[in-house]
Amino acid sequence: MSTIEPTLIQKLQKLPAKRLAEVEDFVEFLAARETRANAGERLGESLAKLDALNLPSISDEEIEAEIQAARDERTPRRA
Repeated sequence: MSTIEPTLIQKLQKLPAKRLAEVEDFVEFLAARETRANAGERLGESLAKLDALNLPSISDEEIEAEIQAARDERTPRRA
């Protein structure tokens, strides 16, 4: 992590409380955007690894059967 420049801290100290709140909101926005970007990169890497496995595609019917099986597991049995 980089060191915060003393000039930036001096500028922040001169801001009124309302503006500091805006700065804090913006910093939180930037951090969230960075988190999403990192997650996107990891997802892309995972998809590339999955693609490299060259697994056969599954049909719509197989997908539907998997979904139904999961639903059946969650649904309480009626006597």
